[in-house]
Amino acid sequence: METQLPDDFRCPISLEIMSDPVILPSGHTFDRVSIQRWLDSGHRTCPITKLPLPEHPCLIPNHALRSLISNYTLVSPSKLQPCPQPQILISSLTSQSSHVGTKLNSLTHLVRLTKHDSGFRRKLTELGAAPGVLKCVGSDDPSLQEKALSLLLNLSLDDDNKVGLVAEGAINRVIKVLRFGSPDCRAIAATIITSLAVVEVNKATIGAYPDAIQALVWLLISGKGREIKEAATALYAICSFADNRRRAIDCGAVPILISLLDSGLERAIEVLGLLVKCKEGREEMMKVNGCVKVLVSVLRNGSSRGVQYGLFTLNCLCTCCERLCFEAINEGVVEICMGLMEEENEKIRRYTSSLVQTLRENHAFG
Repeated sequence: METQLPDDFRCPISLEIMSDPVILPSGHTFDRVSIQRWLDSGHRTCPITKLPLPEHPCLIPNHALRSLISNYTLVSPSKLQPCPQPQILISSLTSQSSHVGTKLNSLTHLVRLTKHDSGFRRKLTELGAAPGVLKCVGSDDPSLQEKALSLLLNLSLDDDNKVGLVAEGAINRVIKVLRFGSPDCRAIAATIITSLAVVEVNKATIGAYPDAIQALVWLLISGKGREIKEAATALYAICSFADNRRRAIDCGAVPILISLLDSGLERAIEVLGLLVKCKEGREEMMKVNGCVKVLVSVLRNGSSRGVQYGLFTLNCLCTCCERLCFEAINEGVVEICMGLMEEENEKIRRYTSSLVQTLRENHAFG
């Protein structure tokens, strides 16, 4: 059964009725599961206002809203509507006689049902939903394509589905969306790449597609806001596989990422932290004027995670280039490192110590 309740009862992230509403320091309310997942992914901004949050934001239970939702459900049984059987919904996606409106309605039902129910997600794939969903992903109708992508993303959340979806041809469909879809569709498509890349074997498979990494790098150049962030996240996911790092470098990712980092996209330093692990990545970074200045800026102004990746990346570069050591010194990295030695974060202290040692070994300072 699916309950038709006021939109204010829905979580802004999952769009599902909240079962445990909590309030962020920003004043906005989210379902606890959704906002916790957002925070666990490393985000430290409010999803709605985009304003920064504390390192460990307090989640305050919204008892009033929870009570309202509970009471509304109890007194409004007439608002309950039966949901069609999954097989009927799936059939409408592949039927030649189904209109766009019918398919859109079916996809809407399926997106809601698969959002948090892993058992239902597995049931759909067992019923053969993937071909119908992918067919809608290839639709020329933006609304239908976006809803189909949302369903594909939900199906990809289960590890048991990830390899199967790739085998069904999901990557080709997603790459096409990355190139030609609407901004919202491109962002979801990049998120799907990230989700599918959780399984190790998929990292290699995705990277082997001729246009996959190229499309993500292109999105870094041509996209805006959420598209760029999701493309960078997808690159981070697939570049944990070593061969994909070289592919990303060959596609020109390094100067683009440094430029985005300079513009405030901290996610870029995480990708650079992977690319710097290979010789080709270090060589490309050394060619970019102002690279060290941008990295030092991350150490000065970045989040805890950003500082970790910034220290690691800068240390890798300074280890193999004396010139960059002196550039880092001139940008004030020693003073920054002295302050970071007192950090509570053990990784930051360890990476700071390694960078200082590298600078000393290269005689950059005494």
